[in-house]
Amino acid sequence: MLRSVELVNFLSHANTRLEFDNGVTVFVGPNGAGKSSIIDAITFALFGEHIRKSTKGLLRRGSNQAYAKVEFSVENRQFEAIRKIDPKGTVSAQLYEKINGELVPLAAGERKQFGESMTQTIESLIGLDFEKLKVASIVQQGELQSIIEADPKKFKELVNAIIGIDKLDTAYEIMKKTIDTFRISVKTRLDYDDTSIEFLQNKMDLSSKEISSLEPQKKKLEEEKVTQEQEFFTLQSKIENDAPKELKSKEIEKRKDELVLYLKNAITSIKREIAEKEKRITECASSLPILSAKPQVDYEARQVQHDMERIRTESKETGEKIAKIRGQQEIAGKLQMIDGKCPVCDSKVDHVNPLFEEKHLRIELEILRKKGEVLAQEEIANQNKKKETDLKIQQIIKAESVLSSNNVNDQEDLSRLKEEILNLQTNIKEVPLEISTTGNLAQFAIDEYSTDAIRSILSLIEETKDFDVVSFRNIKSKLEPQRKLLSILDQELGAITTRLKFHKEEAEKMSQILEELHHVRQYVSSLETIRSQIYNRDGPVATSLRSWALGTISQKASEYLATFNVKIQRIILEDKARDIGITCYSGNSTLDLESLSGGEKVSVALALRLGMAHLMGSSSLNFIILDEPTTHLDQERRKSLVSVLSQAFESNVDAISQFIIITHDSEIFENSNIDAIYDFKSMPEGTLVTPI
Repeated sequence: MLRSVELVNFLSHANTRLEFDNGVTVFVGPNGAGKSSIIDAITFALFGEHIRKSTKGLLRRGSNQAYAKVEFSVENRQFEAIRKIDPKGTVSAQLYEKINGELVPLAAGERKQFGESMTQTIESLIGLDFEKLKVASIVQQGELQSIIEADPKKFKELVNAIIGIDKLDTAYEIMKKTIDTFRISVKTRLDYDDTSIEFLQNKMDLSSKEISSLEPQKKKLEEEKVTQEQEFFTLQSKIENDAPKELKSKEIEKRKDELVLYLKNAITSIKREIAEKEKRITECASSLPILSAKPQVDYEARQVQHDMERIRTESKETGEKIAKIRGQQEIAGKLQMIDGKCPVCDSKVDHVNPLFEEKHLRIELEILRKKGEVLAQEEIANQNKKKETDLKIQQIIKAESVLSSNNVNDQEDLSRLKEEILNLQTNIKEVPLEISTTGNLAQFAIDEYSTDAIRSILSLIEETKDFDVVSFRNIKSKLEPQRKLLSILDQELGAITTRLKFHKEEAEKMSQILEELHHVRQYVSSLETIRSQIYNRDGPVATSLRSWALGTISQKASEYLATFNVKIQRIILEDKARDIGITCYSGNSTLDLESLSGGEKVSVALALRLGMAHLMGSSSLNFIILDEPTTHLDQERRKSLVSVLSQAFESNVDAISQFIIITHDSEIFENSNIDAIYDFKSMPEGTLVTPI
């Protein structure tokens, strides 16, 4: 059972210590007040596990180190588990046992490669790992129904672990290893075990027949070997005499192949170089005339630019004059003579100033408009000239680039390239299109390297002129089959000799081994019977234990469920081949789990967990934590839950030592028989926990 939990700079807790005793303990407070952090502290201290995104995220904001410590007891032994987090998020762990008031180290860290694991030590102490503990005893917020919604196979494994059948699996495997080890020891000593008895018996029957047939075969093979060895030595002597000439003959072909490959590569390279130079000549030949026109094109470009600037200036001036005349037209429209009098001073005048006479202004405006049209046409013509000039400039730039990249400035440079091509063509014109080394090799001497290679080939040909390759190969082709024949004869002779020796030795010891193996078979059979009947999880012992456990859980779950005032009266857990079935009953009617309401599913799940808690009372695990178990329950069922938990503890204290309930529904615990209630409040300096 849990004795205390201590949190320092852990999540929202700056410094919190909670003491636990037997009975029902309740944590109340609003969401986010740090109630569920207690679960994280317990699982982190025991197993190094939590539901947060990262271990470093367990540090309280503004802190650079933290720890969670849990004191717990198992079968009158006191333990203390603590895990610390440093600023980098690195975790250190230590497990102690309290003996006579002193803390004695039991395990530290998780250095499994050195056989050290605090988590494994705790799993061994309580008999469950983190995953099984989380399903059986620690019910996270919103996960109360997971026990009826989980994989039925996992549910069966959980039940097996609770009643200790998983330990039978360990014993079952250990028993197998014991039998296997015994067989291995027998086989190590005798080379056989009890599974080989029939094989050995048959082997004994064959041994006598083999011995009587092998002796004449051995004599015949020995005579054949002498004859074939003489033939082999004769062939070998002939081959040794001509072997050096064969090597030189092969060297001739190799060097011819190398010469052909070199010539092909050299000719290809020369042709590629010729093609490249011809391409350069073509490009440069077309670029030189273009470049010669550069002075004329530059002049045309400057002239076009000058005309465009002139047109732009005249167009601007014409536009300004048109605007001015239009302003005068507006004034002229207002200065009309009335009865020969000035419209301004009312004095007699003969005519209006021509600058403000409408007819005169219209004529001036028409002249300017036509001039603007002429300028616009000139601008279009100049734009077209500019495009033509720009195109010529681009061609000149491209020609300059081509000539520069090929290092050509004039016709003299082009002539130099043509001369280089002519020299290259001269080097390869004597070489035939099809290269063959069967005729005159001198025609292939295109450079110093090929000349040396031909000279070397001709020297080798002279040294091997009296060597008959076909005859030599015929002799050589006979040697290897002869060698293989001798090897086969040796193998057959060796095999027969070995078999004779083996059968004679086996016949002497076979009867003794068989006599001992019959005793081994009787002993192994007894061990297998014990293993299958007692330690097999599907054997009579395990099946009986599981049947009793499922019956107990079903009975207690049904009793708890009856107090919830729902339509479900009974829950039956049934042991199947590979999983455990859950069946709910209302009277004599079977209810499908999927048809139950949210509140009914919570009631079934809670009843099953309490039934399992009752069963686990005699094991090392004897506490259960419920985080917000009242979700989906109405007010009446919430109060019923409190009553059920109180009554369950009072009526059967040996079944479960502690219930820890985390909830924000503090009102449901009014006038209830609860051993301890802690109020959680979120404060600026951290979570404040106050006993009520």
